[in-house]
Amino acid sequence: MASILIIDDQPEVLRALRRTLQQEGHTVTDAADGKVALRRFAGSPTDLVISDIYMPEMDGIEFLIRVREVFPQARIIAMSGGGHLAKDRVLGAASMLGAVGILEKPFTQSEALEAVRVALELPEAPADA
Repeated sequence: MASILIIDDQPEVLRALRRTLQQEGHTVTDAADGKVALRRFAGSPTDLVISDIYMPEMDGIEFLIRVREVFPQARIIAMSGGGHLAKDRVLGAASMLGAVGILEKPFTQSEALEAVRVALELPEAPADA
């Protein structure tokens, strides 16, 4: 199974995703903002990151950019509950910046597991890409 870092400033989202992913056998760590997550990821990169977009300290877009600068092969799923702008603009921008998947909140447990399965099946990008 995979090691997964979840980043979200909503504790209930962290708890629900952690529980769902652990039940599938994944090892899960979490962070409440991109700044803390960046330190954790730099110290111990995970197989997959699931990151909210709108967070304090460092939002998900900045996190995505900074991680991809140092770890271009990182697999990141972006998630947001930003209403009608979420999928069209915010999550679309995350995809253009290298997110391998998107989750629009609210999402079901099965949608989250499918996004994780698909992301983990993708080959890692070459480190020099």
